[in-house]
Amino acid sequence: MKLSYRETVLPSDLRAVREVVESTGFFTGEEVDVAVELVDAGLQGQSLSGYYFIFCEDGSGALLGYTCFGPVICTEGSFDLYWIAVHPDRQGSGIGGDLLARTEEKIRTMGGARIYIETASRDLYKPTQGFYMNAGYEQEAVLKDYYSKGDSKIIYVKHLG
Repeated sequence: MKLSYRETVLPSDLRAVREVVESTGFFTGEEVDVAVELVDAGLQGQSLSGYYFIFCEDGSGALLGYTCFGPVICTEGSFDLYWIAVHPDRQGSGIGGDLLARTEEKIRTMGGARIYIETASRDLYKPTQGFYMNAGYEQEAVLKDYYSKGDSKIIYVKHLG
């Protein structure tokens, strides 16, 4: 299947991102709303919002996955990867890894030196944690009971060379 990638945010991404993020089963309703709000901010102009995106679509234009990232304000070369999500029907097909690699390359071109990613410590997120480690990210910090009792925040970092 032919895949295409784009960085421009389209109005149709509001609905499509909601569908992809909800379909994963990983995120609460509030978290889904935040993902959509960032897309809405991106529609106002990436340079104004500070949020950048890479979208992966199939040949029909259906959204298969995306990333949202941006520079960490008041730092030199630090970027956050806010979101990476792939539709469950396409997980394991390499789309997530390709999106992550494309995001890393884009961040390099923007002067990025480090990428930070945070995720939860719950068992549901074990595959996510493995995905980041397999992509060369290292665990930088754990904030105990951050999200709730027994659910810590794990922060990963990758130094771009």
